[in-house]
Amino acid sequence: MDIIALILVIIGGINWGLVGIFDFNLVNFLFGEFSMISRIIYTLVGLGALWSITFFFRDEILSRFRTKEA
Repeated sequence: MDIIALILVIIGGINWGLVGIFDFNLVNFLFGEFSMISRIIYTLVGLGALWSITFFFRDEILSRFRTKEA
């Protein structure tokens, strides 16, 4: 799941970079603006970003459990 989330976040980041630098939205270009496929892709990228937030807290939580067990 982590790898899928990371791939989705990278896709979203590349798309936003293209929008910011070249005013070119790759997802809309490939699948059409406001099409169902585009909406699904944006939703998956958003879910991947939400999942990726957990990356910040995993080491902290795991280290707390490790110190309690020792």
